[in-house]
Amino acid sequence: MTTIIDIGILNYPQAQAAAVLGLKDLFLTANRLAADSSDPQFRVSEWRIRSADAPVELGECSGEAPEALNCFILPPRLGDVNTVSVTPATSEWILRQHAKGAVACSVCAGAFHLAAAGLFSGRTVTTHWALGDQLAAGYPDCKVDTDRMVIEDGDLITAGGVMAWTDLGLRLIDRFAGPTVMLAVARFFLVDPGGREQSYYSAFAPSLDHGDKAILTAQRWLQIHFAKDLSIRRLASEAALTERTFLRRFLRATSLNPTAYIQLLRVSKARELLETTVLSFNEIAWQVGYTDPAALRKIFRRQVGLNPAEYRRRFHLRGQTG
Repeated sequence: MTTIIDIGILNYPQAQAAAVLGLKDLFLTANRLAADSSDPQFRVSEWRIRSADAPVELGECSGEAPEALNCFILPPRLGDVNTVSVTPATSEWILRQHAKGAVACSVCAGAFHLAAAGLFSGRTVTTHWALGDQLAAGYPDCKVDTDRMVIEDGDLITAGGVMAWTDLGLRLIDRFAGPTVMLAVARFFLVDPGGREQSYYSAFAPSLDHGDKAILTAQRWLQIHFAKDLSIRRLASEAALTERTFLRRFLRATSLNPTAYIQLLRVSKARELLETTVLSFNEIAWQVGYTDPAALRKIFRRQVGLNPAEYRRRFHLRGQTG
């Protein structure tokens, strides 16, 4: 049975039409170019909001209407960037979809809608470089890094410039359908995936659509507090469950025990720091929650297939100094 991946695109007022249509083209072309009948198929739905007082409505869909989304995208916005506005209806829809386990994505000014809904608290995000100061001033509880084109952080993916919808689309195709399909789409559209080889070692992408709200709460808490001295008791408390129930439900929801999950999350964060900073590996180990760098180095090698120095040589972004 073919797996269906539901992608929702929110076509809000002044959203860039080219991005809405282009994203649809990317995902539907991925369906056509999938080499194996067992490859996941994307079902793309367009959601519309016509005014500040109107609810979000389902517009067009490439198949039957989805019951829940695997991912939703806030595309770029055209118009005066100094008058970016959000609507209560948009925030309500975003929170409802996110609560069901959908990955939240934005491109350029679309980030303001996710920020207004409260999804950026404690996160590192990106947007267009011209909007970075405005986003940081309006939402000081997040870190805005406009040096990066795409930041993938578990259930949250943000992309930078107006045309970064191509980068985001390819990243999502890679995440849900794999690198073979992603590269086929890139070749078809003559989009250079240079630098996107990092997606072959993409950030840890935990399961978020399992339907267990208590475990999802713990996962989102971990996404921010991964470097703390963690215990099963603390995680169970965040999920409002007993320790025994938490362990059973966490394994069932994520297919990982908490220790393995935390290791994967910390290695993902270490890789991000190796890519974007010149911090020593000892400093990185401390920042992601390890007091023994040798322990992290061993885990890193096992999970990534490269040691940290090799990984940095291959994937470090030039010009990064901090």
